[in-house]
Amino acid sequence: MTGAPFSAGSPLPPEALADAEAVVHLAGEPVAQRWTHEGKHRIHDSRVLGTRAVVAAMRGAGTVRRFVSASAIGYYGGTRGAEPLTEESPPGDDFLARVCVDWEAEAMQARESSIPTAVVRMGVVLHPEGGALHKMLPPFRVGAGGPVGSGEQFVSWVHRDDARDLLLFLLAHPQVEGVVNATAPTPVTNAVFAHTLGHVLGRPSLVRMPAFMLKAALGEMAKVVLEGQRVLPQRAHEAGFVFRYPELEGALRDLLA
Repeated sequence: MTGAPFSAGSPLPPEALADAEAVVHLAGEPVAQRWTHEGKHRIHDSRVLGTRAVVAAMRGAGTVRRFVSASAIGYYGGTRGAEPLTEESPPGDDFLARVCVDWEAEAMQARESSIPTAVVRMGVVLHPEGGALHKMLPPFRVGAGGPVGSGEQFVSWVHRDDARDLLLFLLAHPQVEGVVNATAPTPVTNAVFAHTLGHVLGRPSLVRMPAFMLKAALGEMAKVVLEGQRVLPQRAHEAGFVFRYPELEGALRDLLA
């Protein structure tokens, strides 16, 4: 199923999952927006109610033998500093952490219908045409990029190809159930990320963005950039998945070639 029309809280059309054997569910309201009261509701409900609708549709179809649902490393919260976080680490207690807890609980309901289920906590997926890297490139390309805030917060990144390949790996290995972190094995600080991106582009990376400027521009959502998490892909390694781009410089060189 791709692009089946439905809104959060509404059932999927009966034909959406007809004869489907596997479902990968990645849909959700973008987090990169100002977190107004209404925006927070959309971020939460699009994930929680949307996943609930997908699980109900899978039960109705009766043919699904594998379910892979997205979550996010926001599950761990943004105040853990340099603490290494694995799939066994407890959740945080901020807005995104609570969203992820509710989101994952809905996905795991599929297991009650004997559908092998994996929940993928996505890190910062690097893609030159979208997401965080896409937004960083314009200032960095003209030598006006640099660390954000203290620069000490961790960025748990993953190359887009590794994120895709991990999803395919999980589809092919239904015995791998539960939570799997989709992050490269070498998270780096924001300062190291900025330095590496500048190095790959052949540009300086010394123009630091103060935290207050980001907060003024993004409001509460600025926490996502200013706090960060140091997340490790323990279960992916244990399952035998091999990252093609384990180091940041190699990943950026490939993406920006």
